[in-house]
Amino acid sequence: MATIPALPGMPVLVLQGGGALGSYQAGVFAGLDDMGYCPKAVAGISIGAINGALIAGNPPERRRERLMTFWERVTGGPGLDFLFPPGIMMLEMLRHQWAAAGSALWGAPGFFRPRRPWDNASQTALYDTTPLRDSLTELVDWDYLNNGPVRLAVGAVNVETGNFRYFCSARERLDVRHVMASGALPPGLPPVEIDGQYWWDGGLVSNTPLDHVLDDHEDCDLAIFQVDLFPARGQLPATFADVEERAADIRFSSRTRFTTDAQARLNGPREAWARLAAKLPPELRDSAEAHLLDRLARGRRAVVAQLVYRDQPWQGAAKGREFSRATMETHWRHGEADVAAMLARGGWAGLPGGPGVWSFDATAQP
Repeated sequence: MATIPALPGMPVLVLQGGGALGSYQAGVFAGLDDMGYCPKAVAGISIGAINGALIAGNPPERRRERLMTFWERVTGGPGLDFLFPPGIMMLEMLRHQWAAAGSALWGAPGFFRPRRPWDNASQTALYDTTPLRDSLTELVDWDYLNNGPVRLAVGAVNVETGNFRYFCSARERLDVRHVMASGALPPGLPPVEIDGQYWWDGGLVSNTPLDHVLDDHEDCDLAIFQVDLFPARGQLPATFADVEERAADIRFSSRTRFTTDAQARLNGPREAWARLAAKLPPELRDSAEAHLLDRLARGRRAVVAQLVYRDQPWQGAAKGREFSRATMETHWRHGEADVAAMLARGGWAGLPGGPGVWSFDATAQP
């Protein structure tokens, strides 16, 4: 069995939003779990918050089982996969479109269902998320999540103020509402009330919680596994459907590039300050100003391994809404395979060893 190279810091899992593509994240976690990886913190948005709760809210020996139970449940709706044999591109495309249409009409069991006219949320959402509440209540041990060894942070946006915030188990007690709020994407899913305020999906503002992890863990070296569900790079669109898909990929992946690029630009000043600080006399090195610059320069090393979901050729703009069992299993397998390929190529072994934030595409083709 392959082994993980020595971790360059505290292990952290960062999970984007992306609906049905979240089963790829579950596969990535399963692959890392096979290698003995255990995160000390998880930060998630939307479906990443749900996967994160299933991980942080269960002991290590139950995490993979709970993830699989959830994903089998939400992809257990009516389907006609047997009519579309795998391996034929046109049939794969038809199966994908059929499954996406089925999810829109019937919902996803254990996740969301079409609203009834008399539901309270009838004027603000298309679906009812009571099934998700029931699934999370059953599959997450909330006492373990709040008192266990894995910190969880989930992002949501206030419907009325437009302000974005993270709910973190290190600072407050989290429950099912916080996770559901992070995944309440309008107009499909209703806002979630928390202490008199209403919250929507955090992906409306930032689909990638990497910035929170870097800010919230500024005093220690980090080994960050960031699982992105939308690739930044893609081909020039040739049809209107291609345009819709490409625009979504750019919109939901851009925050990742913004954060990593901004951090990379600071690596030079960080190194310059470290060299200068070493030359300062003791009275200056111990000054409040020097300590402030140390804090701003963040003289620690953070390695970001970006595991990026790669689109299947038969998928289109509906990929985040397609909850079929066959597609879920494909995503899961690819997540496991990408972890194995990353480790086979040496992981982060070639990155600079000094302080700074260093990232690499762990799923780039060799």
